[in-house]
Amino acid sequence: MSSLFAFTLLGLFTGAAYAIMASGLVLTYATTRVFNIAHGAFGMVLAFTFWDFSQRQGLPTLLSLFLVLGVVAPAIGWGIQRFVTRGLGEGPVSVALVVTVGLLVGLIGLAQYIWPPEPRVLLPFHAETGWQVGDTYITAHQLITIICSIVVAVGLYLLLNRTRVGTAMRASVDNPELLKFFGGKPDTAAALAWAIGMSLAALAGILLTPVVGLDYYALTLLVINAYAAAMLGRLKSLPLTFAGAMGLGILESLAVAYLPTDGFWSTIRPVIPALFLFVVVVAMPQTQLRIGQVKGIIAAPVPTVRKSLASGGVLLAFAFVLIGIVSRADVLLIGVAATYAMVMLSLVLLTGYGGHVSLAQFTFAGVGALAYAKLDEPNLLGLVLAALIAAAVGALVALPVLRLTGLYLALSTLAFAVLMDKVIFQADFAFKFNGTLATERLSVFGIQIASDTAYVWFMVLAFVLMGLFLLWLRRGALGRILIATRDSPSGCGTLGLDLRWFRVGLFSLSAGMAGVAGALFSGLRGTVGAADFLYFQSLLVLLAAVVFGVTSVTGSLLGGTALMLLRSSSPELTAVLFAILGFGAVLLARDPNGTANHLFKLGRWSTNRVLPRWEEQFRERLDGLLKANRPQPARSVDVPVEAAIEEPKGVS
Repeated sequence: MSSLFAFTLLGLFTGAAYAIMASGLVLTYATTRVFNIAHGAFGMVLAFTFWDFSQRQGLPTLLSLFLVLGVVAPAIGWGIQRFVTRGLGEGPVSVALVVTVGLLVGLIGLAQYIWPPEPRVLLPFHAETGWQVGDTYITAHQLITIICSIVVAVGLYLLLNRTRVGTAMRASVDNPELLKFFGGKPDTAAALAWAIGMSLAALAGILLTPVVGLDYYALTLLVINAYAAAMLGRLKSLPLTFAGAMGLGILESLAVAYLPTDGFWSTIRPVIPALFLFVVVVAMPQTQLRIGQVKGIIAAPVPTVRKSLASGGVLLAFAFVLIGIVSRADVLLIGVAATYAMVMLSLVLLTGYGGHVSLAQFTFAGVGALAYAKLDEPNLLGLVLAALIAAAVGALVALPVLRLTGLYLALSTLAFAVLMDKVIFQADFAFKFNGTLATERLSVFGIQIASDTAYVWFMVLAFVLMGLFLLWLRRGALGRILIATRDSPSGCGTLGLDLRWFRVGLFSLSAGMAGVAGALFSGLRGTVGAADFLYFQSLLVLLAAVVFGVTSVTGSLLGGTALMLLRSSSPELTAVLFAILGFGAVLLARDPNGTANHLFKLGRWSTNRVLPRWEEQFRERLDGLLKANRPQPARSVDVPVEAAIEEPKGVS
């Protein structure tokens, strides 16, 4: 009984920290309709800032706490609402998700650049103070955390339901025009909500740091626990959010105490928050179709069949020449770029054409790689079977959430990615923890592609074929249906289209394409393991696809090359590229065509403006040269008629 009491108290402590972070999520969503996936990343950066003030610069603890919670965090929240997330709640959910995911990745890169990796310690508040309750020792830090969570929950409830400011915050998202009519300021109310939410993220990060340490990823991804608690409260009920966070903390603590430390149950303990999130999301009520003006997204131009084939041929020829002149290490890097590019092609289908955000796309590539390795069929049949297995897993992920769209659908894929990463990929029957599986290179009609150059060129060929397939699909009737469902789900539902099963098929096909990429990648490496398919990479793939163009094959090619450079760069350069990729996604999220769209505009401008001018100048110069070198006709001399007719001399 004493151990049960001790672990329950420990669960209350962690649950209290989750409750503080989840309350900030609920506040920002309830007032702006923007689900801040980067909430934990902001808490991480602000925890590092608190360490910097209190430890490196030597400021008093209370002064450091005041500066972070009362100055730095509110200023960041105000700036983010004013310049980044303003108006996102009124647009497509996918745009808001990409913007906040971009902030998450960019903040990790920024933190690594400002505070390079090294051991850092942040001691608990009043570390020397504690009380003995029976056989359990309660620290002052744990008690402070529980008290702070109660104060935050009560304070936010009173703020939103008993004050004019809280009423203005809720009205700023429910009916901003009516709020303006009564003299309110929706933007000011939203900025205030973000300022308070950022302070709560900072407080949760500071309270959790003595437990999990000053780690870039641990603090950032702990927000998944806050997602689960916030979802239990349906992103609007603070009491349910508080109860969910406390229950989740106690459940985690009891799992550590009573679940076996070996076998299958040892893999369940780290994923309890993700499992809780997936169950809560699946149990959410059906989301309503968004009714309103049909506003389509200007997509990238679809090339003709002739132009597509010509571009594919040029790419294959260029790859053939490039692979033949670079070193073996660079050849393998080209294969890695082709892998990322093929995974991004699956996002072109799902996100660019279909409008659905997946945060588990690289996980489906891992399913394909695992199936290819386990089947031990290094041929086209094994490749097709691996793709079918990945497609089946994609359909299974979409089936439980048939009723859900937008945010809930994206969070369910994130929970699935965490479950696959921690449970399946690290199980004994799969890759095992830090283990690898040997794979063989693909053989086509009995001829094995053994050399690196030939295999990488085959991967480029697979990318070209997948790209041509997507463009063919986009030109047909199915492509027009995809664009229609993306632009107006309500209109398609009115016309009788069953969008739920259509979504399952879309997820399945997209996962199958990612599975092909994973299977080819496993053959390229010769060995493949769980570390190759961490769920965080799915966030990077999504951001690269958005930055370079999630609606075009060209964007996938550019994004795959960028991620290859990110993977092969030094740690210092990686931090900078992280920041560029993340904040680049923030800037380009409202334009799904990304960098590729600007390249297309440059190409059209050069075709319509520059080339005609050059052609005209070339013709003028050519005409001048021809005139200068053209042989001149014989010049005639005008002789007077009188002079030409002369009388013979001597004749009178």
